[in-house]
Amino acid sequence: MLTADIPTRTDLVQRAGELAPLLKKNAAQAEEDRRLTDETIEALAGAGLFKLRVPKRYGGYEVDTRTLVEVAAELGRADGATAWTTSVYWIPTFMACLFPDSVQDEVFSTPDVRICGTLSPSAFAAPAEGGIVVNGKWSFVSGARHAHWQEIIAVQPTPDGQHLPVMALVPMSELQIIDDWDTSGLRGTGSVSTVAQDVFVPQERVIPLPAILQGQYASELNAASPVYRVPLLPVAAASSVGTALGLARAARDVFFDRLPGRTLTYTAYETQAEAPITHHQVAEATLKIDQAEFHAYRLADLVDSKGVAGEEFTLEERARARADMGAVVRLAKEAVDILVSASGGSSIYRDVPIQRISRDIQAIGLHALMNPQTNNELYGRVLCGLEPNTFYI
Repeated sequence: MLTADIPTRTDLVQRAGELAPLLKKNAAQAEEDRRLTDETIEALAGAGLFKLRVPKRYGGYEVDTRTLVEVAAELGRADGATAWTTSVYWIPTFMACLFPDSVQDEVFSTPDVRICGTLSPSAFAAPAEGGIVVNGKWSFVSGARHAHWQEIIAVQPTPDGQHLPVMALVPMSELQIIDDWDTSGLRGTGSVSTVAQDVFVPQERVIPLPAILQGQYASELNAASPVYRVPLLPVAAASSVGTALGLARAARDVFFDRLPGRTLTYTAYETQAEAPITHHQVAEATLKIDQAEFHAYRLADLVDSKGVAGEEFTLEERARARADMGAVVRLAKEAVDILVSASGGSSIYRDVPIQRISRDIQAIGLHALMNPQTNNELYGRVLCGLEPNTFYI
């Protein structure tokens, strides 16, 4: 059993902040390559940021979700693609910790292991002796090129003629990567598609997805940990919002960096900073960022407090977790949009970071699980006493 000196939340946020010059330097190259640079990955590993959801017994840090939010926000302040990819690794890493302990021994034997994944059941699993054989394709697999394992979802037929979605872990060496990631936003995340062709997965690396969504985990050694005894979807929500919050802060940083000396063309104002409209814009954007922080921290604190207390989530709390995630995304995008509209025509040049920030936050808002409208509808249904219309809660 390995142990590690566990850095504090402040330490980890500071480490993330110290990477900012490198991440900003590499951001344009990541967009060009449509994947993070190897230098960025090595720097993240060197800072220990891939260990945040690894159990302590493997040398990981096993941190709470509030730490994930603050670290991702600090990374997002420098580069949205880096923050997104890092936080996406945290979610399948958490999911790996729900498998039997012998499976975790195999997965976490790789130093700074990186696990990519998906929640989409877009593949088929056929029963086989000792396991299943999987065929199918998954899209939007962020960080696949730098990952060691992928968490997959596949649909397996049952004896009664139904279909059971299962979650499994597969080494990346057994999957094919399809280079189809050519997008307007989050280009640097390398969110390519992956394909399984007759991939055999041992039964111990397969868990029914309904069991996971209901909190029926297979790990014995993690069962008592506050980090791993909470439901998957609230954890995934809390793990995701930091990037959006960081992008909003980044937009504010970039705007104020460019403000000194800027004029409002075709007006009588000598500087943009003198104009009342600018005062209204920066105040409104900053207040929206403050509101986004509230929802991000409320979400994280809910997950962490439930884990520490070992309490069950109510249905309303599960729905609110997704609503809080959507609120962070909505408010962050609104803040960015205001600052973009105040940045003038020169901001459309590719070397001005706010144009990339705008494209990245738009991409996040379109994500199926993070879409504010979808999450508000779900929360409203539950508040009105109706059953949720999704298993992803």
